[in-house]
Order: sequence, then C-alpha cells, then structure tokens
Amino acid sequence: MSDQISENNGELVPFFTDPVLINSPLFSGLSELESNAVTAFLERRPIKRGAVIFNEGDAGEEMFVLLSGDLSAFVAQSDGTPRYMFSIPPGDFFGEMSIIANEPRSATISAKEDSEVVVLQALDFYRIIYVHPMIGVKMLFAIAGVQNIWLDRTAQHLRDLMSWGETARRRAITDDLTGLYNRRFLDNSIKERIRNGSLELRKMSLMVMDLDNIHEINDRYGSQAVDRILVTVADVIRGMMRTGDICARLDGDEFAVLLPDADAEAARTIAERVREMVSIQKIIVASSEGNREPITLSIHTSIGIAEAPSQVEAEEEIKVIDRALAALRKAKEGGKNRVEVD
Repeated sequence: MSDQISENNGELVPFFTDPVLINSPLFSGLSELESNAVTAFLERRPIKRGAVIFNEGDAGEEMFVLLSGDLSAFVAQSDGTPRYMFSIPPGDFFGEMSIIANEPRSATISAKEDSEVVVLQALDFYRIIYVHPMIGVKMLFAIAGVQNIWLDRTAQHLRDLMSWGETARRRAITDDLTGLYNRRFLDNSIKERIRNGSLELRKMSLMVMDLDNIHEINDRYGSQAVDRILVTVADVIRGMMRTGDICARLDGDEFAVLLPDADAEAARTIAERVREMVSIQKIIVASSEGNREPITLSIHTSIGIAEAPSQVEAEEEIKVIDRALAALRKAKEGGKNRVEVD
C-alpha cells in the first residue's frame, strides 16, 4: 500500500500504513486504490483514559475504528446504573448502526486506557457511497458481515441468559441437596390450590414426614452419612409419587408431599407405602473410624397427614401445615415408624 497521508490539525498523519487499519474488517476488502480514496475522509483522534466517546441515547453522527487502546461498552439498567456489556479491541469498528438506522446510540462507549480511533463522519460515509459506490458496497457488506456475527453472539448471549434464568429459577424453588422443591414453593402451591381450587369437589392432603433417630446417626457417623440418607429418602419419595404431586424438603430431615385429589385415607395408603419403602433401604456410609469397612444403615420415618377442609377459611393453608405437623408429632410420640392422620 502507498504511504498516503491525511492532515489532522496541521499534522500529517499516515493512515493505511497502520496494519490495524489495513486489517480492520471495515477496510480489509478494499484495494489499495480504494483505500487511498477513503483516506481523504478519515480523521485520527486521541481518546484519554476514562473519556466517553459517546453516550447511550446520543445522536449518531460518526462511526469509528479503534486503532490502539481498549474501549468498553455499557448500557443503562432500569435503575439507571451502567451495566458492562463488552470490550472493543483494536481493529473493531463501532457506531455504524446509529448512522445507518438513524437511531440514537444503543450504548455508552468509554476508554479503559489511553486510546486512539479513526473517525468517519456520517456525511462522509454517505458521500463515499454516492461518489464511490463500489467502495460503499464493500463497506456495507463488511458492516453486514460483522452485524451477523454480533447477532449470532447476541442470540447465544440471550440463550445463555435464558439458561441462567431457568437455572436461577430452579435454584430459587428447589433444595440443593435433594433436588426436591423447597418450603417456599410448597407453601405457595398450597396457597394457590386452596385459594383457587374448588375443594368441595377436589380433596387435597398434605403428608409431612421426618426421619427417626437421625440425630444419633449424625452424632455417630457424621453429616456426610446424613446427607447420603437424605438423598436416598428423597429419591424414594420422588419415585413413588404420582404426576402432579409436589415433593419438598422442608428443613433438616423433614419432608412433605402435597397430594392433590387425595383424601386422608388415600393419603394414608400412599404414606404407608412410602414408610415401608424407606424402611427397606440399605444405605452404605463410611464408618466413624477411617480404618474400618463402610457400614450399612437402615432408616425409618414417621409421617403425619392432614386433609384440606371442604370449606376454605382465612389462612387455611397455614392450618393445613400445622395440622400435618401435629399429626407427625403424634406419630413420633406413638412410637415412631408409623403414620398418623389429623
């Protein structure tokens, strides 16, 4: 390429001898002659660290190519605080879409360090298209190509955000250890069904259970053994429930299952099956002494059941839980490893 130069504030500055500019996607498709023609429209501009090149919402009157340094893009969140979006490395161009679409700037661009850009005014960009249509076509194709890449990246970013959102939603309503729903989700489900359902036509029961003698197991074999037991019991409960049942871990070794379309007797039948299935599990845990063989444990559970009333009363969803817990206490006091109905 030639060493054609442009005048900037009285200083002669070379442009297309700069490899960053030569290899920029905006100009890399131009011939030497075409590059020389574009040079006449370009201006080199230093940017101090921390300086803002343009703000989100500004009118788009210039487009840029970063020659050196590092730039950051930010967008305003709903509360007005800036959110970092991406960095702009040397060779990348930016600001073109506001010119082409005649729309305000979609982000704020600022310098992370002392930088230098090449500037093309909007009027000069359209003058190139008018005077040198082939150059204009090549530059527009370059812009379209980069925009397609950005669209692909944006689509991936949106997919990642959706995936993150779904993961966050699941984490907000599930128990980390067992994968069952948590107490908050169970409470909301009970409220929704009691307040919105027709309980005269559709019975509903709540089953609350906890594990017998779990504290002694924790004292003797440690928390890892207890975690293994909790996961095993959660798997048993999950595997035995019907479609539409809601299984939750309340706290510690307490579990609950919301049983739509099940009266107290139907819930008792389900609970007895769960109790029996839990009791036949053989759970292998490490011994309390590291030099001994692993130990196989059995576990038992006590279960309390409450049926939702046929008439909805104020705060009845809380009473259902309290009644199921009272039935659980009765099962404990009655000798454990049993089912009691409120």
